[in-house]
Amino acid sequence: MREIIFDTETTGLDPREDRVIELGCVELVNRFPTGRTMHYFINPQGRSVHPDAQAVHGISDADLVGKPVFAAILDEFLEFIDGAKLVAHNANFDIGFINAEFQRLSQPFVDPSRVVDTLAIARRKHPMGPNSLDALCRRYGIDNSHRTKHGALLDAELLAEVYIELVGGKQASFGLEIATQGLAEETSSSVVVALPPRPRPLASRLTAEERQAHEALVAGLGENALWRKLAPAEPLEQAEIA
Repeated sequence: MREIIFDTETTGLDPREDRVIELGCVELVNRFPTGRTMHYFINPQGRSVHPDAQAVHGISDADLVGKPVFAAILDEFLEFIDGAKLVAHNANFDIGFINAEFQRLSQPFVDPSRVVDTLAIARRKHPMGPNSLDALCRRYGIDNSHRTKHGALLDAELLAEVYIELVGGKQASFGLEIATQGLAEETSSSVVVALPPRPRPLASRLTAEERQAHEALVAGLGENALWRKLAPAEPLEQAEIA
């Protein structure tokens, strides 16, 4: 399973007018980073960076002079994400800007079924929040001390770690099976833990008074009572708790 964790930085908040100015992508295969990334600063073609946006990501108009336009990186981006799920935090924002750039280049929109929103996952898993990227890094012990401002590649790398924690990906390839006899055996996909049979069964935790009270209760339920049908075939006083 191939997934691309991605993030964008933009000139502002309106995808109809504002533009993507930074794009960062991190590849996961089977929920593990492969080391493949894609990162570009992008020239917004005359659209100035709004001061409020610059305060968040620190990218100025001067930083984008001479950078490639979105059309110049389109083919590489499409190749990088081909066949993969697209994972983003608050994905509607990022996909909205990607689709706006695609529309300007007559490129079909991203299929919504390909998109995974980690913010939605976090809100289901941690309904009391907070669920910002920084808050999730703190929750999962992920070092984000070097994140003084938003940055597309850095945020995608942090989000990849958060996403793995959110979906339990670190345990995805580890299986635990119980064997009743034999020795422990480790394979590439699972660990089989051998549990030898107990040499002497544990004594019943029920007292004589509790057994008598239970038998009296069952006796008073009648022949057709559901509890009687589900009762164990052997008497309670002979049952053992292994």
